Amino acid sequence: MTTLRPDKGVLLVAEPSIIGDVSFNRSVVLLAEYNESGSVGFILNKPLKYKLKDFIPEISSDLEVYNGGPVEQDNLYFIHKVPELIPDSVEISNGIYWGGDFNAIMGLLKEDVLKKEQIRFFLGYSGWSNEQLESELEVHSWVVVPNIYENKILGKSNNNFWKEKMLEFGGDYLIWSNAPEDPTYN
Repeated sequence: MTTLRPDKGVLLVAEPSIIGDVSFNRSVVLLAEYNESGSVGFILNKPLKYKLKDFIPEISSDLEVYNGGPVEQDNLYFIHKVPELIPDSVEISNGIYWGGDFNAIMGLLKEDVLKKEQIRFFLGYSGWSNEQLESELEVHSWVVVPNIYENKILGKSNNNFWKEKMLEFGGDYLIWSNAPEDPTYN
């Protein structure tokens, strides 16, 4: 298995050694920004028990909301693949966009235009200061892999995503694919 350098659009897959970290244990993170100031990403495989309508009462959307990470968990963020419908979006890579005009999104949601394969909402985000992510990579907290799913990642199953990556990695990772999330349950 080859590990890439971090960059916008790649995936960070949590190493099995991140056992005690509530936020990142068994996480797969899409890096949305990576530069000399730091990094921003969104955890793709941690759905919350909330729907979008729980946070925005004026809409009736049943779209799931995900835990994006431990930073600013009182704010709603989103990534999508429909920049033609959402002005002011910023491309992450491979047809995946971050942010944009929230008023446009509100209109699209009220008209029930956006589907779960097109947009994903997050409470909070994952953030690393300058050199922090590199330090975590040096101690093998993450495996950096390409996003082979490109913009189809928004429709990707979330429940087994980390396990699927462990199976793809093979070798010693195979053992972790079926291990309980909390090893004390073993």
